Amino acid sequence: MDRKVHWEGVYTAKREREVSWFQEDPALSLELIRAVSPARGRVIDVGGGASALVDRLLDSGFEHVAVLDISRSALDKARARLDERANAVRWIEADVTMAEDLGEFDVWHDRAVFHFLTHPADRQRYVKLARRSISPGGHLIIASFAGDGPKRCSGLDVCRYNAASLAAGLGEGFSLVREARETHLTPWGSPQAFFYGVFRRQ
Repeated sequence: MDRKVHWEGVYTAKREREVSWFQEDPALSLELIRAVSPARGRVIDVGGGASALVDRLLDSGFEHVAVLDISRSALDKARARLDERANAVRWIEADVTMAEDLGEFDVWHDRAVFHFLTHPADRQRYVKLARRSISPGGHLIIASFAGDGPKRCSGLDVCRYNAASLAAGLGEGFSLVREARETHLTPWGSPQAFFYGVFRRQ
């Protein structure tokens, strides 16, 4: 499967509110980011796509925000929604398993990218890039389907995680400092169990 072709197809065919992961208010993500970010911290939303999190980060006064997504269509939707405020954001069109250098960040946030990486080699490349990109003492926030969450999403298999399995997947260099669960309701009312892990980069 060509990942980029798949996700361009999803975002071309569906509106923002028609995808299962749509959140009107990504409150938990914002809370976790604000809890660990230094003042004027540098934040990257990996797989941010058309998510409203970037809007909330700008509303909260964050001045150094980047959004990475494999889909140009998704990024275009977010840029159009933000209008002139989009100029305050660094937009990165890339496959997170293939990118070499993203710069340095205090907080790396990922809601529902890591769980799509079902091949160990992809997960290893993701983790290596995160280690290179997060400042020592910075934080990695990953939200994935929990153990009782869906086994598939958007026609793809996923990996489900809890605190122990996610920590094992990240390996040395990251220590778990906080965990949370959330029941996400899709736009059509189906519940999905998510696990959130906050890890400190050593």
